[in-house]
Amino acid sequence: MNEMYDAVLSQLSIHKTGDRLLEEPLTLSAKPINLTDKTLLNLLLQYFLGSFQKTNDLYRLYHATGEHTLNEVFHFAKLIFENPESFHDNSKQIAKHLYDVANHPKIKGGELYCCYFDKLLIEGAMVNAIGIFKSESKEAYLTINRREQDFELGYEQEVINIKKLDKGCIIFNTEEKEGYKVTVIDQTNKIEAAYWIDDFLKLKIRNTAYNQTNTALSIYKDFVQNEMDADFNMGKTDKIDLLNRSINYFKENENFNLDTFSYEVINNEKGIESFKAYKQNYEQEFDTEIPDSFSINSAAVKKQAKVFKSVLKLDKNFHIYIHGNNELIEKGYDEGKKMNYYKVYFREEV
Repeated sequence: MNEMYDAVLSQLSIHKTGDRLLEEPLTLSAKPINLTDKTLLNLLLQYFLGSFQKTNDLYRLYHATGEHTLNEVFHFAKLIFENPESFHDNSKQIAKHLYDVANHPKIKGGELYCCYFDKLLIEGAMVNAIGIFKSESKEAYLTINRREQDFELGYEQEVINIKKLDKGCIIFNTEEKEGYKVTVIDQTNKIEAAYWIDDFLKLKIRNTAYNQTNTALSIYKDFVQNEMDADFNMGKTDKIDLLNRSINYFKENENFNLDTFSYEVINNEKGIESFKAYKQNYEQEFDTEIPDSFSINSAAVKKQAKVFKSVLKLDKNFHIYIHGNNELIEKGYDEGKKMNYYKVYFREEV
C-alpha cells in the first residue's frame, strides 16, 4: 500500500509494555533513539514498512460514540502532527494507553516502537505519518566470526527478525476530519488481534472501492459456504460453480450492481432473497454499509480469487479442479463397490 523507498524515519522512541492483568511492568524510555547510523536506519525501514507493501485495506480511527476525536490514539496522533516536537512525550502516552488495555492473560509483552515518518506515499499523496509497532516474538541466531585461519561459531538469543513484524499500524496525516487513513498488521492470534485492533486502536474499515469489493466477495463466499447448506442443501460442485461464477462476474465487469450480480450469478429468487438478507445482517452486525453499486477493484478481486476454492477433494486419491459448467460432472453411488463416484464429460484431453 505505501512506498518505503522515499520514506524518512525522523523520530523513534522505544518503550516496553507488559500485560497489566499479570502485573507485568510498563517501562518508558527517558529520551528518543539517536538515528545517525544509515545502515541501522535502512534496517529499521525494512522492519517497520516492509510488511505493509502488500496491504491494501485502509481503516479509520473511530469511537463507539461516533465522535472519532474521543479516540485516544487519534488524540495523541493529532497532537504529534500539530507539533512534531511533542513526539516523544506523546509516544509515552500511546504506550500508557496500550498498557491500560492489556488486560487478558494471553497478551504478550514486548517492545513498542513509536515512529515519525516524513515522505510516506499513500494513494498517490506524499504525507507525514506515525508508525506504532510492537515486537513480541524473539528468535535465536547463529553467528560466525573468522579468527585468523579458523572460524568461531556462536549464537545470539532473544533476537528480533526484521522480516517478521508482529503488530503494527501506520497513521497517515490525511483525512483528519474522518479519523485519518490507517493501515494495520497483526500476525498473532484472535485474542491479541482484538486487543490491538479493537481495544487499542479502535479501527473501522474505510469504505473504498478495494474494501467494498473485498468485503462483498467475502460475504458472498461465506453465504455460499455456510448458508447454502442450511437453506438449499447444495452439493459441493454446485457451490464451486456459484463461487466460480461470482469471481467471473467481478473479473468481467468494471462496476458491481447487486441486482445484476444476483440475477446473473445466483439466478434463483429464493437464493437472491436469502443473499440480500445475509448481506443486510452483516451490515448490521459489523456496523458497516456495503453499497448496492460500486466500482470493482481488480486488486481485491485478485486477492479473493486465491481463496475461492474450485477444487473438489475426494478422499486422499483425487482432486478435481472445476473451472466452469458443473453440468458436465455427475455424482453417483456404486452399489457393488459401496462407494461414491463422479462422472466427468469432456471432448478432448488438453
